[in-house]
Amino acid sequence: ASARVALVTKLIICRGLTCAAEHGEHKNELYDVIISGGGMVGTAMACSLGLDPNLEGKKILLLEAGNKKVMDKVPDAYSTRVSSISPGSATLLSGVGAWDHIMNMRCKPYQKMQVWDACSDALITFDKENLQDEMAYIVENDIIVAALTKQLENLSDQVRVQYKSKVVKYTWPKSHQVADAIPWVQVTLANGQTLQTKLLIGADGPNSMVRREAGIPTVKWNYDQSAVVAVLHLSEPTENNVAWQRFLPTGPIAMLPLSDTESSLVWSTSHRHAEELLQLDEESFVDSINTAFWSNENHSELVETAGSLFRTALSVLMPSAGSARQLPPSVAGIGPKSRVMFPLGMGHASEYIRHRVALIGDAAHRIHPLAGQGANLGFGDVACLTQLLSQAAFNGKDLGAMQHLLEYETERQRHNLPMMAAIDLMKRLYSTNAAPMVVLRTFGLQATNTLPAMKAQIMAFASK
Repeated sequence: ASARVALVTKLIICRGLTCAAEHGEHKNELYDVIISGGGMVGTAMACSLGLDPNLEGKKILLLEAGNKKVMDKVPDAYSTRVSSISPGSATLLSGVGAWDHIMNMRCKPYQKMQVWDACSDALITFDKENLQDEMAYIVENDIIVAALTKQLENLSDQVRVQYKSKVVKYTWPKSHQVADAIPWVQVTLANGQTLQTKLLIGADGPNSMVRREAGIPTVKWNYDQSAVVAVLHLSEPTENNVAWQRFLPTGPIAMLPLSDTESSLVWSTSHRHAEELLQLDEESFVDSINTAFWSNENHSELVETAGSLFRTALSVLMPSAGSARQLPPSVAGIGPKSRVMFPLGMGHASEYIRHRVALIGDAAHRIHPLAGQGANLGFGDVACLTQLLSQAAFNGKDLGAMQHLLEYETERQRHNLPMMAAIDLMKRLYSTNAAPMVVLRTFGLQATNTLPAMKAQIMAFASK
């Protein structure tokens, strides 16, 4: 009988160990890096660290609260959530092996961008000199995540991934003078699992729990605007290699190329107007879009006269400068169930780092979509932090130490803050149809359009 009890006990213990192993319940397991959040930026961070030769042998874990994003076949319908991927971001995605997957799935390059004012004739165009190089690429967010996830599968020896893993608590390292002090960040999951890490990277979005629990202050405000996004069917096939954006008094409207026959709409407007747009039937909604891009109802005689005089003066000073106006394609319909709205705001963490903690992507900064730079700022964070952690590992340094984390914060804030300030200023500058302000911005837009060197600098800064 005692032998039978011993056998049953042994079976129970073995089964329990197997179950624990299957669920990944490694109590208090210590990692070199844990990345919290498996969206575009968090997954790119995991791939980037997993592929770095100086970080070989380091224990890296990606935690994602949602399901694994697998895409065996590209959906027939385009998604409403897209990103404008700069050449710098494309280089990063190429470096981690995801860009080939994206190109094999679906993406649309564009060579030119035209931005113009609904209250005047002022416009500015950005393009490459020979129109052969891509300015940027429009890619669906789901495709970026699926491509990165696919690449992560090839890195299973370097990076462990836990999906459906919701974090419920972070415990921060205390001073070494405290008895029984934990020198690492402790991460507690909803299933009771407890993990420890030398460096926690918060990639958990604009409502970041990492940022909140670390007590990092955030400067943020809402714009009293919502963005309406939709997939548009064009009236006729076109080369469709131009990104169009028009500043209306209620906010900017943008049409971004997806294919020769489809484009993506991002219309930023008041909450009330956004709700009205969602309630319209398809024909009325399409009419509203075409009117927003083509109508001159907000023009005034005073602004027209002032703009014309200034344009004449510029043509005398710089006869060959400036760009010809193009007309956007007209819209014939929208994709099924493709209209969605979401609120807009600005946010910036006053610090990107704490001891053993770093924030990347929307956890560190949230911007207005008018310049299409949200994802690019996040991928820039990934490239910078990878480079500094790689150097720290090469030098035998502690990955969670403040020295190189401070370098990351300094470098990224130097890039991100001017970009965010410029976008916020532009949003405010164009949120009025008061004649003096319209005249001022008309002069500014026309002058910038005639200065190739200034336009080249703007493009170079945005393409990083």
